[in-house]
Amino acid sequence: MKSKVIILGLIFCYVLVVVPFSSYLKNRPVMLKLGYVPAGKVLRAIVGDQRYLTAEIYIVRVLFYFGELFGINRERVAVTPEYFNMYRTLENAVLLDPYNTDAYYFSQAAFTWELGRVREVNSMLKHGMKYRTWDYQLPFFVGFNSAFFLNDYQAAAEYMKRAAELSGNPLFTNLAARYFYEAGKTDFGIAFLETMAKSAHDRKLKRIYEVRIEALRAERFLAGAVDRFEKERGRMPESLRELVTSNLIEKIPLDPYGGRFYLDRSGKVRSTSKFAFRE
Repeated sequence: MKSKVIILGLIFCYVLVVVPFSSYLKNRPVMLKLGYVPAGKVLRAIVGDQRYLTAEIYIVRVLFYFGELFGINRERVAVTPEYFNMYRTLENAVLLDPYNTDAYYFSQAAFTWELGRVREVNSMLKHGMKYRTWDYQLPFFVGFNSAFFLNDYQAAAEYMKRAAELSGNPLFTNLAARYFYEAGKTDFGIAFLETMAKSAHDRKLKRIYEVRIEALRAERFLAGAVDRFEKERGRMPESLRELVTSNLIEKIPLDPYGGRFYLDRSGKVRSTSKFAFRE
């Protein structure tokens, strides 16, 4: 009888402890779910030679946490993901292991579109570029973020140029040239394309660069005429046609992409083709 009382007492105590503890585990803050991560520099001194393994553990923990929320059934998500804590965990992880690709790719996917923390993500990507010097995707991400989210075309051009040089991909080359153009650095875009064209062995690829160079040269020619018109007349021309009637140029050059050059409201020379062939 005494043993039964003891057993029942233990069961009662177990229920008293386990039920509240289970509830606590279920509802505890996300930072505790992810685990507290000391500052990267401190953590690196603590873990020593195990820093790569430790970084992988933290990255997997974030991926697992995120996948647990969104992987099976998004309709069952009842809480907003703690993006900030996720980012801090990954930020410390790359300080331990700057070569781990998962941290960079996940941050690009989750923290730019979802959270709008573009500058923070770019900072992490630039950190990775110091180590993953062969990886063209990191400068591509920074270039895309700079153009799409921040409207910083100068930075976009520089990083897309780096991505193009690392990959040899003509898409990145053309994007770099476009961003130089948007930043008002057409001469840089032309010089970059000329360099890439000289190193291109494929005729089709070389032709792609040559067409882009031709288009940018035409834009530069018209932009120079617009500047001269403004200096002489004290105003912007109403259209590119006025450059011809004022005898500043003989004719409006053709756009090799098949479009038509025009002046936008800000006075910038643009083309209806947007420097791309129509499908």
